[in-house]
Amino acid sequence: MTPRTGRLLVLAGVFICAACGLVYELELVALASYLIGDSVTQASVVLSVMVFAMGIGSLLAKRLRCRAAAGFGLVESALALVGGLSAMALYAAFAWTGDKGEVWEGGSRYLLVAFSLAIGLLIGAEVPLLMVLIQRIKRQDPSGAVSDLFAADYVGALVGGLAFPFLLLPLLGQLNGALITGAVNAVAGGALVFGLFRHDLSARGRWALLVANVTVLGLLASAAVLVGDFEAAARRAVYGKDVRIAVHTDIQEVVLTGGRNRTLDLYVDGHLRISGRDGNRYHRALVDPAMNGGRHARVLVLGGGDGLAAREVLRHRGVRRVDVVELDPGVVRLARRDPALSELNGQVYRDPRVRVVHADAFRWLRSPPRTYDVVISDLPDPVSTASAKLYSQEFYGLVRRTLAVGGRLAVHAGPVADRPRVFWTVEATLRAAGLLTEAYRVEGASADWGFVLAAGSPPSRTVLEPRRTAAPLPAGVMSAERTRVQGLTPSTLVHPRYAN
Repeated sequence: MTPRTGRLLVLAGVFICAACGLVYELELVALASYLIGDSVTQASVVLSVMVFAMGIGSLLAKRLRCRAAAGFGLVESALALVGGLSAMALYAAFAWTGDKGEVWEGGSRYLLVAFSLAIGLLIGAEVPLLMVLIQRIKRQDPSGAVSDLFAADYVGALVGGLAFPFLLLPLLGQLNGALITGAVNAVAGGALVFGLFRHDLSARGRWALLVANVTVLGLLASAAVLVGDFEAAARRAVYGKDVRIAVHTDIQEVVLTGGRNRTLDLYVDGHLRISGRDGNRYHRALVDPAMNGGRHARVLVLGGGDGLAAREVLRHRGVRRVDVVELDPGVVRLARRDPALSELNGQVYRDPRVRVVHADAFRWLRSPPRTYDVVISDLPDPVSTASAKLYSQEFYGLVRRTLAVGGRLAVHAGPVADRPRVFWTVEATLRAAGLLTEAYRVEGASADWGFVLAAGSPPSRTVLEPRRTAAPLPAGVMSAERTRVQGLTPSTLVHPRYAN
C-alpha cells in the first residue's frame, strides 16, 4: 500500500468516526429534550460538558501515544458501546424511575451529564492518537497533518449532523439509530487498526482488540434484536398496561391508552394531553367563556388536533366555520380514524363546518385568510423552547390582529398551583400585547388548569358571573387572582421567560 493510499484510508476513518461522534451528541440532545424538556438547556448541558470532556480526553491520550494503534482501537470500541447504548439507557431510566417524579428529574440530568462526559472523553482522545498513526504512514509537517485531520473531522461532523435529522431519526428512530451508529463506529475503528496498523500490535494485543470489537458488536446486535420488546416494555412502564396505539409521526410520539371500555388517555411526547376522566371539563372550561362572550360565527382553534376543542365549539348555536390549525397531520389522522378517539370528539372532522390547516401556528397567523370572532389556543404548556414562541408577545400580537371587532381569545396557560410564575407570565404577556385579560382556573379530578380570557375590548360579560345559557361553565370554575405573582416581565421571542 502506498503512503498516499494509507493516508486517505486514515482520513476516511477520521471522517466516519467524526460523523458517529456528532450523531451521539445529537441523540443525547434530542432524547433529553423529549424526556426532560427545555431543549435549550439540554443542548447547552450536553454540548458544553462534551466539549470540556474532549479537552480532558486529548490530555489523557498522551499516555497512549506509545501504543497509539491499540489505544485507538480500544477507544473506538468503548465509544461505540457507550454511544450506541446511551439512548436505551436514558430511556430505561425515564421509563422505570419516571413515576418517582423528582427522583427522575434529578437523576436524569446526572445520567445525561455522565454520558456526555464519557462520550466527550473518548472523542477527545481520537485526534491525538490519529495524529500519531498518520505520521507513521508518512512523515509530514505537523501543521499539514493537523489540517488534514481536522478537515476530515469537520466534514464528517457535517455529514453526521445532517444524517441524524434527515435519515437516522425518521427511518430508524432514536434507539435503533444510536445502535446502528455504534456498530458503524466499531467496524470503522477496527478496520482501520487491523487493516493498516496490525503489525504495531502484539499477538496478545490483536486478540484482545478482536475480542473487544466482537463483544461490542455482539452487544449492539443483541440490543437491536431486543429493541422492539424493550420499547414495548418501557412504554408499558410509562403509560401503563393499556397502551393501544403508539406511533412516531414526523414531529412527535403519540400514544393512546384505553378505549371504549376503559378511560381513554392521549400522550404526546410522554406528556398527557387528554384524559378521559377530565377531558370534557377541561375543554368546556377552555371554550365556553370565549364562546359565551359575544358573536362566535367564525372560530379559530390553534392546536387541538384531537378535535375535542372543536367539538365544544360546535355545541354552540350560530357557529358557521371552525378552522383548526394543527402542525402534526398524524394527530388529526388519529382523531379521524381511531374509533375511541373519534367517538370522544363526536366525529367532529366529518362536520363540513370544520376545516383543518396543517401548519405552524406562528407562521400561519402572519397571513391569516380572515378574521375570527373567537380564537381558542389549545397548545402545549409553555415550558419548552419549542412551545415558548406560541406564548410570546409577538405571537399574541398576531392573534390580536386576527380578532374581529369584539373578538375573544381563550388561552390554556398551564397549571396554576404547580407553576404560578409560568401562568401569570402568560397573563402578563397577553396584557403586553394590548389585550384585556381575565384569569380563571378549574380543578379537575387529577389536574389543576389555568386559563386566560383575553380581548381587545371588554367582553360583554365576565367569565365568573352567573349565566343562564345552554352551555354553563363546569363546576369548580374560580378566579385565579389570589395566586397572582406581581412584577413579571412578558415573554418575547428573543427573551423567553418560561422555564421547565
